[in-house]
Amino acid sequence: MKQVIRIDKKNFLLLEIFAAFFKLGSISFGGGYAMVPLIENEIVEKKKWVAHETAVDIIAVAGSLPGAIGLNAAALVGYSIAGIPGTLVAIVGNLSPCVLIVLSLSVLFQQFSTNPVVQAAFNGIRPAVIGLIAYAAYTTGKTSIQNNACSVIAIFAFCAMMMAPMYIVLIITAGALTGIFLDKYKC
Repeated sequence: MKQVIRIDKKNFLLLEIFAAFFKLGSISFGGGYAMVPLIENEIVEKKKWVAHETAVDIIAVAGSLPGAIGLNAAALVGYSIAGIPGTLVAIVGNLSPCVLIVLSLSVLFQQFSTNPVVQAAFNGIRPAVIGLIAYAAYTTGKTSIQNNACSVIAIFAFCAMMMAPMYIVLIITAGALTGIFLDKYKC
């Protein structure tokens, strides 16, 4: 007798999370903040898994944690949707294409790295990634910068990063403490 495999709602959701982050991992060139607009579009606009404000918070936390922002965001989104199983499938989904692509490209790159067409392609990819990062900053800033105090915090954080990029934890901590102070004293 044939056995029928049934997929319940929870397993279907996990499969959907895996597929979404597999796709994001497959098309996200530049990594890091270049992935932010793609992640936000997928989880807010297309899947409607989280609200825009929640997505901005997830990206903010993902960016302040050690490790890759895309992977951190995948873990946080997966957890917010389906708990620990959601975290695991989002991470595996996000990492799988990277691992496969990097292994394949490393073999090809060894053979074709001096090819002028390959060099020209990379010369075009670099500025496109900068554009994606600028767009991520713009969309995140629209939601995160709610008043003049937030604008000042953002400017100081930017200037501090330009002068001392090694102190990112201190800059994030200072921003958090400033936010708490301003909220408590309603400055």
